[in-house]
Amino acid sequence: MFFSFDGIDGSGKSTQLQLFCDWLRQQGKTVVQCRDPGSTPLGEAIRDILLQRHDLAIDRTSEMLLYMSARAQLVKQIIQPALATGSVVVSDRYLLANVVYQGHAGGLDVATLWQIGQFITQGVEPDLTFLLDLPPSAAHGRIQRELDRMEKQGDDFRQRLRTGFLAEAKRRPDRIVVVDANRPIDQVQADIRTAAERILIPDS
Repeated sequence: MFFSFDGIDGSGKSTQLQLFCDWLRQQGKTVVQCRDPGSTPLGEAIRDILLQRHDLAIDRTSEMLLYMSARAQLVKQIIQPALATGSVVVSDRYLLANVVYQGHAGGLDVATLWQIGQFITQGVEPDLTFLLDLPPSAAHGRIQRELDRMEKQGDDFRQRLRTGFLAEAKRRPDRIVVVDANRPIDQVQADIRTAAERILIPDS
């Protein structure tokens, strides 16, 4: 079983993902957590370039391909081996983020990004993605640290991100569940667990 968490920066992904993984372990599941980009030596090196190298000019296509490269390594080194042993994989972002950030918000062709993504992931995709949704202004106000390179792209970019995420969720309702993240943490987590149970326990 493979789950991913996504949404605009400041939506609460890290908090909700950790609570979800803790809950899965309480159910007796073996859980492998990862982040995209990251979780492998190559992925972490690429992550540093993408998010922290403010001095580098990175074209949007180059940016997209760097994310894809990190994901290819993540799938091969972490996700596929974990799924093969029956573990539950939970990823902080995955291909959907690439499609939205570089496609909907960044101007690259969305259909092409999905095609490239399917190739580099060898068709490995989450059984369910939790899209944590809230207004960009509220999300931005939650970030209590220095902004990374992607987060510094402005209010208009953040609004395009939200619009893109919701558009993809509407297009793939069987794979992406929208969760209202503008509520108390426990209420958000309750909705996540309810949605997950429908897949973990198909007859529920």
